[in-house]
Amino acid sequence: MNAIANWEEVPLFDREEAEAAFWADNRVGMRLMESSVVDSSELSESVTITLRMDPRMLARIKRLARSRYLNYQSMIKQWLSERMEDEVRDRDAAGRQRA
Repeated sequence: MNAIANWEEVPLFDREEAEAAFWADNRVGMRLMESSVVDSSELSESVTITLRMDPRMLARIKRLARSRYLNYQSMIKQWLSERMEDEVRDRDAAGRQRA
C-alpha cells in the first residue's frame, strides 16, 4: 500500500469506482495526516469567512474529505496553506534569481 505524502498526489475522480480503486491501493501518510489536524490554538485565532462556490464542486470536495476521514473545511484550509507556502517559496526563489 502506498502512503500519500502530499494532497497533490491524489487525483480528482470522475467516478466513485475510480476513487474507491485508488484508495484500495493508497493511504494518507502519517505526516500528512498529522499536518491536517487543526491545533486547538489555531481554532481560537480563526476568523470566519463566507465563500461562495459551485454546489457540484463543494460536493466533490466533501466526498474527497470524507474518503480521507477529514472535515471538508479543514481539508480546504490545508490546501490553501499548502498553496500559500508554494507561492511564497516561488516568490522567494524568483527574488534570489534576480539578485
